[in-house]
Amino acid sequence: MSILDYITIFLFTAGILVAGMSFAKTGSSMKSFFAAGGDVPWWISGLSLFMGFFSAGTFVVWGSIAYSYGWVAITIQLTMSLAGFMVGVFLAPRWKNTNVLTAAEYITNRLGLKVQKAYTYIFLFISLFTTGAFLYPVAKIVEVTTGFPLQSSILLLGAICIIYVTVGGLRAVVVTDVLQFVILTAAVLIVVPLSFEKTGGITAFPDKTPQGFFSVFAGEFTPLFIVAFAIYNMFFLGGNWSYIQRYTTVRTKKDARKVGLLFGSLYLISPILWMLPPMIYRTLNPGLSGLADEGAYLMMCKMALPQGLLGLMLGGMIFATASSLNGSLNIAAGVFTNDIYKLIRPETPNGKLMKIARFSTIGFGLLAIVVALLIPLMGGIVNVVISVAALTGVPLYLPIIWTLFSKRQNATSVLSATLISLTINAVFKFVTPSLFGFGLDRATEMLVGGLVPIAIMTVFELYFISKNKHDFKYDEYKVWRQNRENEVNAELKAYDQSGGTVKSDNKQSYKVIGTGISLTGIAIFILGLMAKGFPQLVVVSLASVLIVFGGWIFIKTRK
Repeated sequence: MSILDYITIFLFTAGILVAGMSFAKTGSSMKSFFAAGGDVPWWISGLSLFMGFFSAGTFVVWGSIAYSYGWVAITIQLTMSLAGFMVGVFLAPRWKNTNVLTAAEYITNRLGLKVQKAYTYIFLFISLFTTGAFLYPVAKIVEVTTGFPLQSSILLLGAICIIYVTVGGLRAVVVTDVLQFVILTAAVLIVVPLSFEKTGGITAFPDKTPQGFFSVFAGEFTPLFIVAFAIYNMFFLGGNWSYIQRYTTVRTKKDARKVGLLFGSLYLISPILWMLPPMIYRTLNPGLSGLADEGAYLMMCKMALPQGLLGLMLGGMIFATASSLNGSLNIAAGVFTNDIYKLIRPETPNGKLMKIARFSTIGFGLLAIVVALLIPLMGGIVNVVISVAALTGVPLYLPIIWTLFSKRQNATSVLSATLISLTINAVFKFVTPSLFGFGLDRATEMLVGGLVPIAIMTVFELYFISKNKHDFKYDEYKVWRQNRENEVNAELKAYDQSGGTVKSDNKQSYKVIGTGISLTGIAIFILGLMAKGFPQLVVVSLASVLIVFGGWIFIKTRK
C-alpha cells in the first residue's frame, strides 16, 4: 500500500470516530444509551441492521468460498434476504409490540427471572465468540494489505471500536452505521468495474472460470445446507439480541416491519456486488490454497484499485466490521447493566448505572479481543463462524421467538428446548468425533442444529394444546406489556409536544449523516482526480453523486 492509502484510512477512521463521539451527550440515560430514545427513524435502523449483520467477515468468509467455489457464495447469502423479508413481515412488529429495552427484559416479564438469568449467561458467553469473529476478519484484511501483524491489528481495531461505543451508546452506533454503509457501498461500486477491466471485461470473465463455477450449489454447500442455513438466518436475524434492538427502538410496529423489509431488499442485490471481485480474482490467480483464499478479495482490490482507493476499500471494511462489533458490544453491555446489575442493585442511581454501562462496554470489548486473538487456534474464521452458527443459532433464539406467538409455552419448555438442543449439538460436534470417529458433515450439522429445537418446541406445543394449558406468566406479562405501552406512548407524546431530546437527537443524526456523506464524496473526488482513464471516470462520477446527496440531507435539516 502507498502512503496515500494510509492517509485515506487514517482520515476516514478519524471521521467515523468524530461522528460517533459527537453523540457523547445523548447517552445520558439508560434508554438513550441503549435504545436511542425509542424513536430512531426506520431507514437509519434498517441500514444499521444491515451493517450490523454484515461485516468484513463477508469478504473474508464468503469471499473465500466465492474464490474457491464461485456462485454458491451468493446463493448462501441470498438466504439472508429471505430471512429479512420473513422477519419484517412476521417477527419485527411483534418485537416492537413488547415495548422492551432489551430481549432479556422481555424474557424476565414473559418467562421469569430465573429463565432470564440462564439465557443471559448463555448469550453473553456466546456473544464473546460472535464479537471476536467480527473483529478477526478485518484484522486479517489489514494484515494482508499492509503487512501489519495480525495480533497488533486486532488490538488496535478493538480499541477504536471500544472508544466510541463507550462514549456515544446506540445512537452513535446507528448513525455511524449509515456512514459506514455509504463508504463501503461507494468502495464496492468502484472496485467491481475496475476488477472486470483487469480480466478483460464482463463478457470475457465467464470464459475464464473453472467448470461449475456458476453452479448454485457446490462442494459441501449442498441444497440441504442452504435450506438449513436459511432456517438458521431467519431465527438468528429475528432473535439475536443486538438485532432485536433495531426493531424495538423505532417508533411504531409499521416502522419495525420496514426495518426488516429494507434489510431483505438490500440483501437481494449486495451479495452479487460483494462476491464478484474474489470470483474475478480466481481467473487471474487460481493458485491460492488453504487459508490463503481468505485474502482473495483484498488481493483483487490491490490489483485493481489506484493509489488511495485501496485505502478507501480497506477503510470501508474496517467500518463495516466496526458496525457489527459495536452493536454486539452495546447490547452485551445493555444486558449486563439493565438485566444483571440493575436487578441485583435496583436502587442504583442513573449516574452510576451509566458508569457501569460504559465500564461493561470496555470489559466485553477486551474479552472480544482475546477471542479474536485465539481464532487461528480454532481452525480459522470459516470454521468458527459456521460452527458457532450451527451449534447455537436456532437453539438459543427459536424458543424465545416461539413465545411471541404462543401463550402456552412456559419457562420449563423454553429452557428445556434450548439446553437439550445445545447438548445434542455439542455431543455431535465434540464427543462423537473423538470417541467414536463419527461426526456430522457441515450440511447435516446445520440442519440438526435447526430441526432439533423446532421438533422439541412442537412437541411441547401439542402437549399443552391437548391438556388445554397456557402459561400463567403470560397473563401477568399481558398486564405488564399494556402498562409499559402506556408509559412509552406518554413519553413519546411528551417529546412530540416539547420538541425534546429525541427530536433534537434525530436532527443531529441527520446533520452528522449529511455532513459525513458530503465529506466522503469530496475525499473520493480528490482521490479520483489522481487516477487516470477509466478509473478516474468511475470514481469522480460516484463522488459527485455523494457530494450532492449529502448536501441535500444537510440542507433539509436546516429548514
